[in-house]
Amino acid sequence: MSSARSRILDTATRLFYAEGIHTVGIDRVIAEASVAKATFYHHFKSKEELVLAYLTTEYQRQRGVLGGVPGAGRERISAILTKLADLSAGPGFRGCPFLNAAAEYADPEHPVRRLVEDYREWYRDLMRDLLIEADSADATQKADLLLLVRDGITVAGGLGDQAAVRAGVRTALASV
Repeated sequence: MSSARSRILDTATRLFYAEGIHTVGIDRVIAEASVAKATFYHHFKSKEELVLAYLTTEYQRQRGVLGGVPGAGRERISAILTKLADLSAGPGFRGCPFLNAAAEYADPEHPVRRLVEDYREWYRDLMRDLLIEADSADATQKADLLLLVRDGITVAGGLGDQAAVRAGVRTALASV
């Protein structure tokens, strides 16, 4: 990836996550990334393309982080939920970038929403596979629950309610 493309994407990631996608204009990304407008449009044909690149990069990052959590079955589920809870308590945490983006794009057929749904399916499938690995009955239904718990961790964590996050994680783990 070129350094200009990286600067644009890094700048957009920081701004979109901190302030919201619709509130940040292309001119601001261009200015803060210190690139020319022509350079921006050489790398991204539109703001939508930049938003999709931002979310795709975040998707890959999260797959790497959660995919690298050690363990198997329930032990790994516990470690993943604990990791998410810890991340949600970190400085600058503003919730899930996917849920934040979904809130800004109402049309379920929009490419952003389809990417969000793809991420959520990946997470649900990961949980289901770990539950199957643990010989858990009703793995699909429990995976749905764990997706909701993940969503709850990111919302409650973004609101600074770590007590609710920790209690939700404990309750979910006892349920699966």
